[in-house]
Amino acid sequence: MTDSAAMGAPGRPLSIQARLRNIEPATLIWVALAAVLLVLVAYPMGKLLVSSFETRGTGAFTLDNYMTAYGRARYLEALGNSLMLGLAAAGISVVLAVPMAWAVSRTDMPGKSIVWITVLGAFILPPFLGAIGWILLAGPNAGFLNQFWRWATGLQAPLVNVYSFSGLALVIALHSFPLIFIFVKSALDLVSSEMEDAANILGAGTWTTTLKITLPLVWPAILGGTIVVFLETIALFGTPAIIGIPARINVVTTQLWQFFEYPVRVEVASAYAMPLLLITVVMILAQRLLLNRKGFVSQSGKGGERRPTRLGPWRWPVFGWCACVGIFSVAMPMIVLIQASFAKGWGRGFSWDNLTLRNYEYLLFRHEMAIQSIWNTLIFSSIAATAAVILALLIAYIAARRLVPFAGALGFLAMAPFVIPGIVMAIGFYAAYASPPLALYGTAAIIVMAFVARFLPIAYANSTAAIRAVHPEMEEAARILGSGRMRTVAKITAPLIRKSLLGGWLLVFIVSARELSSAVFLVGPKTLTMAVLIYDLSEAGNFEVVAAMGGLMLVITLVLVGVGMKLAGRDFMLRRD
Repeated sequence: MTDSAAMGAPGRPLSIQARLRNIEPATLIWVALAAVLLVLVAYPMGKLLVSSFETRGTGAFTLDNYMTAYGRARYLEALGNSLMLGLAAAGISVVLAVPMAWAVSRTDMPGKSIVWITVLGAFILPPFLGAIGWILLAGPNAGFLNQFWRWATGLQAPLVNVYSFSGLALVIALHSFPLIFIFVKSALDLVSSEMEDAANILGAGTWTTTLKITLPLVWPAILGGTIVVFLETIALFGTPAIIGIPARINVVTTQLWQFFEYPVRVEVASAYAMPLLLITVVMILAQRLLLNRKGFVSQSGKGGERRPTRLGPWRWPVFGWCACVGIFSVAMPMIVLIQASFAKGWGRGFSWDNLTLRNYEYLLFRHEMAIQSIWNTLIFSSIAATAAVILALLIAYIAARRLVPFAGALGFLAMAPFVIPGIVMAIGFYAAYASPPLALYGTAAIIVMAFVARFLPIAYANSTAAIRAVHPEMEEAARILGSGRMRTVAKITAPLIRKSLLGGWLLVFIVSARELSSAVFLVGPKTLTMAVLIYDLSEAGNFEVVAAMGGLMLVITLVLVGVGMKLAGRDFMLRRD
């Protein structure tokens, strides 16, 4: 059809067909993406808010859900415990991570590669597996550390007790400190040595310079990482459930879990989740405000030389601190988990007559759901990672190239789940899609949708950074030669950023495979994932089988991490673009 025909006769409005033909393909894709994001993000969160004011069955407006959610001292105590736990875990994480980041970034400490392996190991080990490892280590009666303490001293009182508030906070911190480490090390890498040299010339020693010059320059990064750990802690389910429930330490996430016991009170759970969402939004806004002051760091001199600080005789004590963090966070939990997975009885310790493959044989050949949970995990995580990367790539491309008006709105919706705790998102999905007519509760569809929504910010941030690295001139050259927009993206842009896309896919796959906070609320009998099965097995107290299941999960994770390092770079999991 000619242009004149498409425009219609002079003085006559265009027909609907002509208007549709004039719409840019990018506009249609924008509309489709907006619809998908509404389904994945906006509707579940809107339904969560609405259901908190609804009467069950009738849908009438009520405030009774809030009265119920905050009408008992036990529920308010759980909220206070979550806040205290978040502060404690964040504070301990700072103590663990900041010296490590400073030592790796600014000093001549030996063994930096070992520290990196430690941080990566702590990041890979799921928090709930680390919690189980510490139960085997520091259980008050049979924990290895307490057994050794009694044998060495003859005392009966335990040395440490993981079933305590301080034990719970320490276990969480041992698996959260990598977040602060990455934030602080990235900031320290930007600080030149010029201001430190000036301080040294004026007579300040190494420690004085570090405390009064270097660390204050990266204070926004320290505070930003602290806020992220605080938010991760108050939204964490696995570790508080495994350690906190037996210790009778009730927190918000475990209380939400109790609202989902029969009879399910999703309206009360929605009301109870609101403070968690509000706290998260407020803290994220504060974090962004502080991180926007990163320019404060660059005042140390752009392009300045960066020389490692010579520690002299302190090189090995500093390495010793980093090694201790690695031993407590990764080595000890991993060793006892491996021992338990190959043991007839984990409390009998390391001996040949205690060695067996029976736990793995039971899971792989006789357990009715173990193999199914492995396949479910692989399939759900693969689909979620693929969908998240495709969505993120299209959104990032439209937003970066400004192909349509309001393209930034798509980016905002794609990043919105970053401020939504996983457990809150799961309740939103339950409220939105569990009831008829869709009735998706317990299906693969709702689990995959929740994983895509939960981890879309990771894929989007990764895709945005990759697309910004590709200059539009190459795409324009292809279009001048007659290639369409979609063909240009497929043949030019995507191949140029495939390494980053692969890294993003693997990262989303790995975090989906170990996701517990949202999966535990949405799985059904036939859609169990490995993380949920491990949690169910831990409730039964059979730690040998739990450790074996954790071993299978770690093998799968390590294989994927190895593939990712080979294809996407050694730091693809710890990269901060």
